[in-house]
Amino acid sequence: MSDPAAKTVIQVLPCAAAKASVGQIFLQFLVIAITSFGGVVPYLRASLVTKRHWIDDKEFVEMLSISQSVPGLNATNMTILLGDKLCGALGSLTAIVGARLSGALIMAAVSVLYRHHGDDALVSAGLKGVAAVAVGLLLFTIVGLKKKHELISTISFSWPSP
Repeated sequence: MSDPAAKTVIQVLPCAAAKASVGQIFLQFLVIAITSFGGVVPYLRASLVTKRHWIDDKEFVEMLSISQSVPGLNATNMTILLGDKLCGALGSLTAIVGARLSGALIMAAVSVLYRHHGDDALVSAGLKGVAAVAVGLLLFTIVGLKKKHELISTISFSWPSP
């Protein structure tokens, strides 16, 4: 038998939009943060638009535009907006905690390891590989949005002259 008083706070706090509970928001943003190496935007779209259907592509692009036009990290701004859309201020707070908890713990561990092994050639090569993957993920997201909705009419790549 289950005792109603034994329910966790996460289960008791459904959101008005009924698309996601506080617990689902926390877990989804925690998973996104743990798996989003090199950039969170492609993972946010894949998880929240494609997999969960909590928002659609139009809403995603609008929130991304807002996130890029205000000060702060795009990922943090997106997390706040998405959490708010799903469950108001509590959703924003929950999403931020979920999205930042794993990164803080992982970076603390990585910083200790980097301090002891940062000069190794293999570590340096690995970091360059991660940077290349991040660029690829961003381009993948842009191309996917363009193909699906023609939301981006012109993509222009130009490099500054030396």
